[in-house]
Amino acid sequence: MLQAVRRRWLRARLADPAYGFLFDPWPEEEVVSLDLETTGLDIRRDEIVALAAIRLRGNRILLSERFEAVVRPAVMPPPAAIKVHRLRHQDISTGPGMQDLLPDLLRFIGSRPLLGYYIDFDAGMLDRYVRDRLRTSLPNRRIEVSRLYHDRKYGGAPPGTVLDLRFATILRDLGIPNLGLHDAGTDALMAAMMYLQLRDLQRRGVRLRRGPRSGMGEIPTGA
Repeated sequence: MLQAVRRRWLRARLADPAYGFLFDPWPEEEVVSLDLETTGLDIRRDEIVALAAIRLRGNRILLSERFEAVVRPAVMPPPAAIKVHRLRHQDISTGPGMQDLLPDLLRFIGSRPLLGYYIDFDAGMLDRYVRDRLRTSLPNRRIEVSRLYHDRKYGGAPPGTVLDLRFATILRDLGIPNLGLHDAGTDALMAAMMYLQLRDLQRRGVRLRRGPRSGMGEIPTGA
């Protein structure tokens, strides 16, 4: 109910009716895995330097339906950020600006739910550009893979249980190869693979084992 009210409020604020498709019912069984590389972790001040979005339909990752771009920021990233995403000034200085990319990216995403690892950060970064252009925020539902993983591994855990929700840990527990971190394209792909595995575990009522032998050992729970 609250989500429906929020969507109506966001649609009423939409400055350009050409983007009304963002509020359409999303295509059944489709989501978009989204990942951004940024100049830092401050949603209010930092900027996007690379992005990737990959569509999923049912149990398939549609690699032929992806959107990837290197983005020219208004302010170049500091050395600490370059060490993380390995995008140098010369790599991004000739790319398009985020506002130039935004129309095509929004058409690619449409009304589909956004999937990712700490997706609130990525969607929040993207939202800043959306608000500048459309005077509203993205209405898309968000799917957090670390929350799905938490439910499958730590749901019902006793108080004091140490939680490990790191990206590399989730990959290892699910038996997904590490394709290299801090690249928007590979991070979006790995998040999509996590999602499909975790959704399958959820459907089968299976949990991941906790403790020193945690990993792909599965515990049937019927939950």
